[in-house]
Amino acid sequence: MRHIFQKGTNPDKPTLLLLHGTGGTEQDLLPLAEIIDKEANILSVRGNVLENGMPRFFKRLAEGVFDEEDLIFRTKELHEFLDEAAEKYAFDRDNIVAVGYSNGANIAASLLFHYQNALKGASLHHPMVPRRGIELPDLSGKHAFISAGTNDPICPSYESEDLKELLEAAGASVVIHWEDKGHQLTISEVRASAAWYQSL
Repeated sequence: MRHIFQKGTNPDKPTLLLLHGTGGTEQDLLPLAEIIDKEANILSVRGNVLENGMPRFFKRLAEGVFDEEDLIFRTKELHEFLDEAAEKYAFDRDNIVAVGYSNGANIAASLLFHYQNALKGASLHHPMVPRRGIELPDLSGKHAFISAGTNDPICPSYESEDLKELLEAAGASVVIHWEDKGHQLTISEVRASAAWYQSL
C-alpha cells in the first residue's frame, strides 16, 4: 500500500495511522498528526481502490451503501499491511491509534469490528457503521473517539450513535463529539480529538 512513514521522537508514544477520506491521499491528514501528537510515529496510508479516479479504502455500491465483500477483503489487506509495516519500521504493533476521516474512518472502524488487536484506539471523524448484524471481537481496553455532524448530509447522526453503542457493547470506551458543520472536518473537532488522545 502506498504510504508515508515518519519516525517519531518518542518511542513510547503510539504510531498514528492516518486514513484519508474519498479522493484524498496519504498527504491529507499529516497536519492533523502535528496537532494530535508531535512526538508520535506517523504511518499515513493511501487507499488501494479508485472510484472515478479518486482513492478510497474500499468499494461502495452507492453513497452510503458499502460493498461488504470488498470491505472485508480491504480490511484484511490493511490489517496485514500494519503487521508488515510494524516489522519493517520497528514500531510497536500493539500501540497503533488510527485517525480516519469519512471513508478512512469507516475502514478504521472496520478494523475494530473484525480484529480484536488491530488497533489500540481510533479517532473516527464522520464515520458510519461498517457492518451490521455481526458479532464484534472483545474490545475491552480499546478506545474510540467519534466526531459527527448533527446535520451531516452523508453520514446521518444515528450512524454515529449506533456505532458508539456497538463499540461500547463490545467493551470499548467511546467518546462522541458533535459539530454542526455538515460532513466537513473542522479544526475544533481535531482539537477535541487531540484532547481525547492525550487522556489515553
